[in-house]
Amino acid sequence: MSQSGVIMEFVHRRRRGAELFLLVLALAVGVGAYAAVGLGVDEEVPADIIGYGGWLAALVVVAHVVVRFVAPYADPVLLPVVAALNGLGLAVIRRLDLAEDTTFARQQLTWMTVGVALFVLTLLLLRDHRVLQRFTYTSGLAALILLLLPLVPGIGTDINGAQIWIHAGPFSFQPGEIAKLLLVVTFAGYLVLHRDALALAGRRVLFVDLPRGRDLGPILLMWLVSLGVLVFETDLGSSLLFFGLFLIMLYVSTERAGWLIVGTVLFLAGAMAAYRVESHVQVRVDTWLHPFDYYSDASGGKSFQLVESMFGMGWGGLLGRGLGLGMPDRIPRAESDFIMGAIGEELGLTGMIAVILLYGLIVERAFRASLICRDGFGKLVAVGLGGVVALQVFVVIGGVTRLIPLTGLTTPFLSYGGSSLVANWVLVALLLRISDHARRPAPMLVTDDEADMETTQVVKMA
Repeated sequence: MSQSGVIMEFVHRRRRGAELFLLVLALAVGVGAYAAVGLGVDEEVPADIIGYGGWLAALVVVAHVVVRFVAPYADPVLLPVVAALNGLGLAVIRRLDLAEDTTFARQQLTWMTVGVALFVLTLLLLRDHRVLQRFTYTSGLAALILLLLPLVPGIGTDINGAQIWIHAGPFSFQPGEIAKLLLVVTFAGYLVLHRDALALAGRRVLFVDLPRGRDLGPILLMWLVSLGVLVFETDLGSSLLFFGLFLIMLYVSTERAGWLIVGTVLFLAGAMAAYRVESHVQVRVDTWLHPFDYYSDASGGKSFQLVESMFGMGWGGLLGRGLGLGMPDRIPRAESDFIMGAIGEELGLTGMIAVILLYGLIVERAFRASLICRDGFGKLVAVGLGGVVALQVFVVIGGVTRLIPLTGLTTPFLSYGGSSLVANWVLVALLLRISDHARRPAPMLVTDDEADMETTQVVKMA
């Protein structure tokens, strides 16, 4: 502060106009892709383009208006990026519907409506993200209950070899998608309280301070929970996601590289044990290493999905065949597990890179919100939410491109699936709430200089 009592402070602009402009571009991507699908398949613009485009625009405008009034300082990039990804996903699912005579795109648009409704409710009801810290252990208990629900007889359902679904009347739901958000809140609240103890250094090995033995309890517990998800629910993707999420947040909280070493050792030990014990994991690894050996009918076609996706991406090349001009329907369940394979075939490597860059923007904006957030809990929640997106995208695209074994996770905002889409819209609402709090001007300060009260002036900088 200068002698005149003026405080120089950077104040973020609201940037809602920029958000609206970017949303128009996002709508152009979604509606344009939908029109391109109709032109590619039927050589004419879809007859329902006005109704579809109007409903998509209405959802996006409602989300924008709510953000404008209840979170005016929120990040202006997040919502347009999510809208573009969701619109592109709807168009690709519609393209697969036309080839397979299904109605997944209509159902996905319904789930998007539910997701936007919960997005709005989250922003309206949660005016301060710090309130969530009060529910640290309640969130953990709720997450544990949700993870156990698929194992309850009569409720849980085995779909495609994974016991991760529950049935409620005519609807099926994947509770692990909600559990990941609750676990972010639990991990953040716990690490804020115990950061100092977990950051203490133990024995030093090769220039790295390993954690103390007495502090290994939390990471061992999370390791066992992840193994339990893998063994009892046969869900490799969620197991990797939960353990990786905790490890990322633990490292960011303590800034100790020793935790990464301990986590890596535990991960490798768990992976080796799972490979030897779980036949499901063995199949995933074997088809990853030797996909063409398991492609034929003689082997049951265990790698048929992966190999067809590789053929399609190879056929798509750099620029792709064009929306509606490829044959992505040859890939089984392309609308969910392998939607990136369909995008690679019809939009090429260029389209895949564009999608990855959009995901990179979401993660970057989450980390930026974490950097400027004023409270430790908000910092960790933002890091955790960004980490959830980063981990999901890495393991999904890594599996489709054969960088790592397949895990069974869905691609956020692109893949067909109500559970994932709804949970990810709530995730974005939480990120916007944190960024709004972080970007708001600090409360005006008043200084007392030798009994003369001077009103503090805040100099706004663009």
